[in-house]
Amino acid sequence: MSTTGSDTGQAPEARRARLARLASERFDVLIIGGGATGAGAALDAATRGLKVGLVERFDFAQGTSSRSTKLVHGGVRYLEQAVKHADRSQFRLVREALHERARLLRNAPHLARPLPLLTPVYGALELPYYFTGLKLYDMLAGRANLRPSHLVGRAEALARFPMLKHEGLKGAVEYYDGQFDDARMNVTLVRTAEAHGAVASNHVEALALVKRDGRVTGVVAVDRVAATARPFEIAARVVINATGPFADVVRTLDDPAAEPMLKASSGVHVVLPARFSPSDTGLLIPHTEDGRVLFLLPWQGRTLVGTTDSPANVEPEPQPEQSAIAYIIRHVRRYFDLPVEPSDVLAAWSGLRPLVELGHEGATTARLSRDHTIVTSSSGLVTIAGGKWTTYRRMAEDVVDEAVGVGRLEPRTGSLTKDLPLMGAEGFDQNGYTALMHDRGLPEDVARHLNSAYGALAPQVLDAGASTERLADGYPYIEAEVAYARDHEYACYPDDVLARRLRLAFLDAGAAGAVRARVADLLRSSA
Repeated sequence: MSTTGSDTGQAPEARRARLARLASERFDVLIIGGGATGAGAALDAATRGLKVGLVERFDFAQGTSSRSTKLVHGGVRYLEQAVKHADRSQFRLVREALHERARLLRNAPHLARPLPLLTPVYGALELPYYFTGLKLYDMLAGRANLRPSHLVGRAEALARFPMLKHEGLKGAVEYYDGQFDDARMNVTLVRTAEAHGAVASNHVEALALVKRDGRVTGVVAVDRVAATARPFEIAARVVINATGPFADVVRTLDDPAAEPMLKASSGVHVVLPARFSPSDTGLLIPHTEDGRVLFLLPWQGRTLVGTTDSPANVEPEPQPEQSAIAYIIRHVRRYFDLPVEPSDVLAAWSGLRPLVELGHEGATTARLSRDHTIVTSSSGLVTIAGGKWTTYRRMAEDVVDEAVGVGRLEPRTGSLTKDLPLMGAEGFDQNGYTALMHDRGLPEDVARHLNSAYGALAPQVLDAGASTERLADGYPYIEAEVAYARDHEYACYPDDVLARRLRLAFLDAGAAGAVRARVADLLRSSA
């Protein structure tokens, strides 16, 4: 990510106003961390009528929250672990996640959709095993189930997924999960929180905690965009640490002797051309060398494959190791007749999973729970760690409940987010792209993209005052989106746009690099 002022572009007056409010007002709740959990907590607290501030030292979703498998799911792997190890906590996690899956799809229908996935079966005894497991998955979802799992014959499996290895294929089991755009969901959460009164700023780093009479009463922060910025104080009745893999780092600001509660795991994904998946169906690869599963999914007109699970160090920009990329390609080859080579990889990335280690000493990262944990220190710092994207809303509700108790806050109401539409959801029409084609003269792929990325707000993007020219050949992203990201979505740097407001850097690293200078020009043009 560039951190030089020459590339910056967020509308300066809007950013200055946010920073001025952070420096001058006292908040009921101040959240450190602008990923899924932090953004979700900001929305939950703001809709309760609390005064909310949020700071993120990089960009919203720059870390783990933009590097997921893009699935809204209960977790078939966790269900298998629950059965094998008679683990009630894993059963609870899967059931809760399946209900949260339904809420996320309902509250953000423009950003999330149901997706059928096939599990190919090559052994006769595997068929009842997978079918029974996925039926249990359906049962745990109850009324929140998307569609019933069912058996698929060999001929149909090959018709729908013709690149599957033909030899030995017995059939498949089809089940449903959700798919979403994680980074766009994240910025949408921040924008929705702001619409309800929260004050949020990216590229603002919390340097230290402020304490008075032994209690945390705020943070010392600094604007990382302005080269001459000086540290300033942000006052709050309660501070929430929602920094994902960096939660232990913030906890040591409060107590240098704090015992670590997390173990980081690296999950690598690769992007392949569209020919490796049909546009409407994903694939669950059930057998890997280390006992995990892999997903192969259609995503943004390309094919996403992942993920790995390896112990990792906590760092801001984890890089995918070549051995992990080779691991993924090797497993795709085992299940496909269509040749796949390293040269087919358009992009690859690594994300860190913050896995809760408390009470799991000695466990491998593949066995540690994705459930979340909330810890409040003796000085009142509230830390939330663990969890996954699908359960972000429940995590946010739980941590705000804790903050209300710690700070003796008086919200106007309890949590309202179970049925709260996110920005762009109200008035969204899944066929709204046709109006964009007819009324605005857009190509179909561009119109479909705008409709799904911005929902009912898509016309506002076109009214941002910039060109509808494509940024890169073969991709539906247009120049007007850069102006909109700058003026309405907090984008400061080209990578804020290319990686997270748009997803080009995650889809095609070469194409993103080729247009980076143009994006920088657009960010500066009206800033």
